[in-house]
Amino acid sequence: MADTATPNVIRRADYAPPAFLIDTVALEFDLVPERTVVRNTMRVRRNPDASRAANLELMGEQLEFVGAALDGAPFANAHAHEHGLTLDNVPDNFELTLTSLCNPAENTTLSGLYVSGGNFFTQCEAEGFRRITYFLDRPDVMATFTVTLRANKADYPVLLSNGNLLEEGDLPDGRHFARWEDPFRKPSYLFALVAGKLVALEERVKSGSGKEKLLQVWVEPHDLDKTRHAMDSLINSIRWDEARFGLELDLDRFMIVAVSDFNMGAMENKGLNIFNTKYVLANPETATDTDFANIEAVVGHEYFHNWTGNRVTCRDWFQLSLKEGLTVFRDQEFSADMAGGATDEAARATKRIEDVRVLRQMQFAEDAGPMAHPVRPESYVEINNFYTMTVYEKGSEVVRMYQTLFGRDGFRKGMDLYFKRHDGQAVTCDDFRRALADANGRDLAQFERWYSQAGTPRVSVRTRYDTAQQRYSMTLAQGYGEAAPAARETQKGPLLIPFAIGLIGKDGADLPLQLEGEAQAGKATTRVLEFTQTEQTFTFVNVAQEPLPSLLRNFSAPVIVEYDYSADQLAFLLAHDSDPFNRWEAGQRLATRELLTLAGRAATGVPLQLEDSVVAAFARVLTDESLSPSFRELALMLPSEAYLAEQMAESNPAAVHAARQFVRKRLANALRKDWLAVYEKHRTPGAYEATPEASGHRALKNLALSYLAELDDPAEAIRLASAQYDAANNMTDRSAALSALLNASAANGGSVQAQQALDDFYRRFEKEPLVIDKWFALQATQRGSAQRPVIEIVRKLMAHPAFNLKNPNRARSLIFSFCAANPSQFHAEDGSGYAFWADQVIALDAINPQVAARLARSLELWRRFTPTLRDGMRAALEKVASQVKSRDVREIVEKALA
Repeated sequence: MADTATPNVIRRADYAPPAFLIDTVALEFDLVPERTVVRNTMRVRRNPDASRAANLELMGEQLEFVGAALDGAPFANAHAHEHGLTLDNVPDNFELTLTSLCNPAENTTLSGLYVSGGNFFTQCEAEGFRRITYFLDRPDVMATFTVTLRANKADYPVLLSNGNLLEEGDLPDGRHFARWEDPFRKPSYLFALVAGKLVALEERVKSGSGKEKLLQVWVEPHDLDKTRHAMDSLINSIRWDEARFGLELDLDRFMIVAVSDFNMGAMENKGLNIFNTKYVLANPETATDTDFANIEAVVGHEYFHNWTGNRVTCRDWFQLSLKEGLTVFRDQEFSADMAGGATDEAARATKRIEDVRVLRQMQFAEDAGPMAHPVRPESYVEINNFYTMTVYEKGSEVVRMYQTLFGRDGFRKGMDLYFKRHDGQAVTCDDFRRALADANGRDLAQFERWYSQAGTPRVSVRTRYDTAQQRYSMTLAQGYGEAAPAARETQKGPLLIPFAIGLIGKDGADLPLQLEGEAQAGKATTRVLEFTQTEQTFTFVNVAQEPLPSLLRNFSAPVIVEYDYSADQLAFLLAHDSDPFNRWEAGQRLATRELLTLAGRAATGVPLQLEDSVVAAFARVLTDESLSPSFRELALMLPSEAYLAEQMAESNPAAVHAARQFVRKRLANALRKDWLAVYEKHRTPGAYEATPEASGHRALKNLALSYLAELDDPAEAIRLASAQYDAANNMTDRSAALSALLNASAANGGSVQAQQALDDFYRRFEKEPLVIDKWFALQATQRGSAQRPVIEIVRKLMAHPAFNLKNPNRARSLIFSFCAANPSQFHAEDGSGYAFWADQVIALDAINPQVAARLARSLELWRRFTPTLRDGMRAALEKVASQVKSRDVREIVEKALA
């Protein structure tokens, strides 16, 4: 696992096509946990478009080389080394057979072929295939694969691989085999195999063209009752992709397999998707509404990769957003359509708000730190570190801007041309951009900067109203402000920003929009301005009254808008804006402004006070029954502590926590009767339903309960939460009640009811790993106090029999939750959180560098904190830098310290 060599920087500018290509691959596996034999027969030829090389260099890691044959004869000029296999003086076209050994039982990295729970699984993206056999393990080498699996039948009755099953049968000595063929060319990162004791939920469906398809969701036998939602999500994904993009499932079968030891959420291997159990298993007793929604989104995401990632793949890993950004956009649109169809804008806006909250909290922070990089990075040391929010979430926003510019129909035309040109190819982000441009008759050369410039753009807005002329001018100026050094060096010029706006009159209604030079106003009251210059003025005519601008409607571009709204104007927008996203945005701006002011006071010991107008604005939303419950829940949720700390010139998590808790208490006490009324009104008696409507009612009810837990006298909240916990028939309500009990008791150093509920929760679900993950996470993210610091609870839980550092889900549930989702406790002034973080990064680095690198990023913004905290973080980073061995973690900490 350890890679102590000096890291090499891989640069996009150095890309060269492979010297050789591989057309066909025939793999044979004799599966034994400690000693798996892999026989790999490839048809290899020189690449006519590459420089000639005498030797064939294949990648390989942690393999034992057994032998090579060239065109059926033993080949002596094959030399194994630490990073692969060199074959000297090979001919132009030949068949190569390689035999090697690997040890899946000892593979704790969960990359390549590994054993989990007694079953075999693979994870090959990005560079795991080289841990299975020697190969040209790069995405622009595409081949057809035939795979033969052999194993003990009693131990491994199910044998799966990519594509279609050709044959299966018994062998001597209690063994059996299965042979699979994937008829579509694919890169090695999409290879997969699974072998073990599994059962499947099966469905047969017909594609749009009438072909029958077999769908299977494979799990361990005791989890079969938790697969219905994943299957329904898969069927919905297939139907949606046919209807929205005309894309059919191209194999006879499609399989999902769930495994509890997995570094990622899921993997789109062709026809054999391997999933973290977290994104497959669900029933009302064990999964929350959020879990149900996430499963739908992730199943959709991986299925949509069948075309955007598999049929058309990346030329190199710098183009990762070509498949990930595009497919995140597709899964977001799928989820929005599942919630509200194409016409229910309020339901679609709820999904949009959720996505933007994640982008702002996580991707904007990434843009501000040492790991800032463009959507299409220019260099990397370890590719696993670039599965980032920028590549995925900002990448999806870049794709969304094409749809904003061209509309749904224009975007579909571009997608159709993209597949027509590039099906079966490994291509680049530029190829995608050209297809969208050509299909819509547009020049998108300037749009390329969205792929090559890092940082979060800022758009400042100045407005002027001429009463006599009834002209309203809006001047937009773009830049990056105080961008991180890693971002500044990439910025070359202005972007093409689709900037959607509306103008609102004094009665709260949208005004007609007529730009100077147009004959008349259009019917639409939202206009997308194409903002292409460093500074640009747009003038609207026949504006009968001075309007209030509604800026960046539906978050039409991933930018920060700077406009000096007054508190009254924000309250007006919150009450009247016809754009649901901007209505939510107004409330968030109002809350953020107040919270940052209060945090500044808390940092200097000044008494805190919240204006009555802010309480009134929240009250209006809380009691407005014309708004959907899901929207009200989002609008009444205060910005997170992490997001608020990032908005400060000098991050002070303790001050932010004090300010946010003060506001929550003030809102709880001032609106107590309203919270109680909402809690009662939005109960969902009867059988659980995982519908968007029912989920919205539960979300608002449980938000009300969380506010009631802030009351000066928490007795009533403890009574309600205890009753809800005892009566709950679903995990959403049970976990929300437990969270409320934990937080209501925090100020009192703990309560009997909270501890009883924690103990009961564990007893009920100790055989449900995903639920016990929630049990760990709830305790790691609880409020804590001076008398009960959460770090002591976390340290104690690490010694719990159910905790296992080797399982990524369990490590994330406890360690990551504390370090990333409990800022006021993690950033304790005594530095105890940082010392804990350093110990866990070092421990994980020796087991699973990918997971360790994710945890390492918790301190990458250390320079932005108060001096005392900075010193503690720097010491922790230096400790990690001196002890870790993987290039995964070294790249993170060295960039942070540089």
